[in-house]
Amino acid sequence: MPATALHKFITLMGLLSILHTAYSAAQHRSYLRITEQEFITLPIDILIQGIISLFMVMYGVMYIAGDFKEIRAVVDLENKSWETLRNLPSFQIFSHRGRSLSS
Repeated sequence: MPATALHKFITLMGLLSILHTAYSAAQHRSYLRITEQEFITLPIDILIQGIISLFMVMYGVMYIAGDFKEIRAVVDLENKSWETLRNLPSFQIFSHRGRSLSS
């Protein structure tokens, strides 16, 4: 499936929400230092926002990145013939001195 503007928007909102979650966590830690309280855990709303933001980013990136390819190289090579595999265009040289020698 191609990436649409919706997927890009979801990814952007997820990234902004993760940044907001990090800022909220830092602000909470600062509040605890000022009030001289011990840090035990983050509030549940910050945790939920962080988890939802993470899933939003993962969903958006999955569609933006495109189709997944098989890890095994054999899958890609099964459909190619030996002539196709042996053809190495990087070694084909067309501008060489043999052209000037043949007259």
